[in-house]
Amino acid sequence: MTDEIIQDKAAEPTEAKAPVGKGKADKTLRTAKGKKRVMRTIPQGRAYIQASFNNTIVTLTDPNGNTVTWSSAGNCGFKGPKKATPYAASVIVKKIAEASAVYGLKDLHVFVSGIGNGRDGALRALNGNGFNVLSINDLTPVAHNGCRPRRARRM
Repeated sequence: MTDEIIQDKAAEPTEAKAPVGKGKADKTLRTAKGKKRVMRTIPQGRAYIQASFNNTIVTLTDPNGNTVTWSSAGNCGFKGPKKATPYAASVIVKKIAEASAVYGLKDLHVFVSGIGNGRDGALRALNGNGFNVLSINDLTPVAHNGCRPRRARRM
């Protein structure tokens, strides 16, 4: 009887090594809750850079606008005035490049908003971290003198 048990255990691993299961394991990812999720490849996407005087935020999306990954200077450990520096922007892009490597994201259309120092630093870092920048759009709002001001106060 013990011989039969040993033979059954030896037969099980050969059945478990089916090629169908191996192919699925390469394309699935386990989430934090333990669920399996199928990874999709995104060859082309968009990069949104928000560069203010206080912070720099970079977001990578797919062509439909769904966020793939994002990061900011505060998220990378910078505090105070260092958050708006070009160096902080390069660190942000480096972190994003590592996170988006799973999706195979290479070609980007870049949309820049704001007038902070991190704007040029983020653009240079995108180009330096292996992304192919296809186009650059500036979405910075421009004032047009707005509404008519109130009348002058009489004293």
